[in-house]
Amino acid sequence: MPDLRRIDVHHHLVPPGYPEWLRSQGHREEGPPLPSWSVEEALAVMDRHDIAASLLSLSGPGVHLGDDEQARAQARQVNDYTAEVVAGNPDRFGFFATLTLPDVPGAVAEATRALDDLHADGVILLTNVGGRYLGDEAFAPLFAELDSRAATVFVHPTDVPGPGAPNVPPVAVDYPFETTRAAVSLAMNGALENYPNIKFILPHGGGFLPYQAYRIAPVIARGGDPMAALEQLRRFYFDTGLCGPTTLPSLLGFAAADRLMYGSDWPYAPEFAIELFDSLTEAYPMAADQRDRLARQNAAALFPRLSAQAG
Repeated sequence: MPDLRRIDVHHHLVPPGYPEWLRSQGHREEGPPLPSWSVEEALAVMDRHDIAASLLSLSGPGVHLGDDEQARAQARQVNDYTAEVVAGNPDRFGFFATLTLPDVPGAVAEATRALDDLHADGVILLTNVGGRYLGDEAFAPLFAELDSRAATVFVHPTDVPGPGAPNVPPVAVDYPFETTRAAVSLAMNGALENYPNIKFILPHGGGFLPYQAYRIAPVIARGGDPMAALEQLRRFYFDTGLCGPTTLPSLLGFAAADRLMYGSDWPYAPEFAIELFDSLTEAYPMAADQRDRLARQNAAALFPRLSAQAG
């Protein structure tokens, strides 16, 4: 294996049978069809892009399409398959377990099983489920369980509730807004205060959160100290998936140095996009130690099992 450096916290998989299951449930894809994915393809892409290890996760729409029992069965299937992939390549992969929100009891049970029995590295939660964002009080039992385990939660955007804007691709505009909405929902509803042991990762540079942080903080403070609210928002971790030279100034100016991590968003981001954004990040002026933190050190601290593989 070549001497690889990066740890990729934003790498999706498409398990065998998952696209067929979605179609069998009447799910209609709003964008392009689901990309292909295989272990062999993933490792080849990782080797070509200086990625030593990747954290696998299932993207939207996840597994809950309206029926709790079906969602529980599908979550088990997805997580069992992903755990097998990791077990076959423990030096190259970790994973975030798929849960069953808005089915809270099912989500708690599957989180417990995945973290304890399958040794998942964390869980993935979509920004909203049926229009209910992550700060919803109904989700408190799940967050209490995750907090008790000091778990890592990878937040990922999904379709906005309600109709989108005509001729405005959701992936271009709505998805960054979704990430921002979920982050503000968590902050506004006290999740960052009530569950201080959870480590939340926001994808794609946190959406618009870093850019608008000084506007958002006074609203979150609700008459309190805006600067204290700003520090709360700095508790989030951020991946750099699809972040270019106009995004990086806000992200680097806002996020704490130990909260930045590399993300590729493969295979939803095709390989030419990874090449483009990697080259833009490499060309962006950045101190060597900051570049190394972003590429590997921060993720290695968060996922020590994979740390030996990076560098």
